[in-house]
Amino acid sequence: MEDELIIELFEKRDERAVSETKTKYFHYLTKISMNVLGDAGDAEECVNDTYLKAWRSIPPDRPRSLSAYLAVIVRRISLDRIKKRTAGRRGGAEYDLSLDELEECVPSGGTGVEDEVERAELGRCISRYLLSLSETERVVFTGRYFYLDPVRAIASYADLTPAKVRGMLERLRAGLKRRLEEEGYGAREGI
Repeated sequence: MEDELIIELFEKRDERAVSETKTKYFHYLTKISMNVLGDAGDAEECVNDTYLKAWRSIPPDRPRSLSAYLAVIVRRISLDRIKKRTAGRRGGAEYDLSLDELEECVPSGGTGVEDEVERAELGRCISRYLLSLSETERVVFTGRYFYLDPVRAIASYADLTPAKVRGMLERLRAGLKRRLEEEGYGAREGI
């Protein structure tokens, strides 16, 4: 079923919206959650929580891209789950690796209102950087740092070698670090 029709089902409060979403996006959402959590049981729970969150948020939200909307929801839920599960220590294979890779160029954040405003601007800065990249570079960057895909998986779908992906990620992180520094963000500054 087309996304527009699924969104209309959500807006009409028709329960088929959830079953159609599950049919179309179960594997996609499970993959995202598994990349964060590394546990099939937790991933399944997060995917089910995603359907509930979508049910509660559409309407009033009307996503332009249902797949992206659901991806953001499942990623947030999965990250919250891993934070609770690991409380004070890291966990989740690709999650750990991708955080370690970005640690050098993305500033750590605080928790106040000013920090929230700074994080929003940082997000816009990163978005501008992504828009300056080629399509392949964007695919590789978002595959690694949004979807938390392993390098081998990125190499496969981007039609590159794992060595090429690792090299590209290194260059992209260096480019992001330069861009952030140009716009006033330092890697160790609190925001």
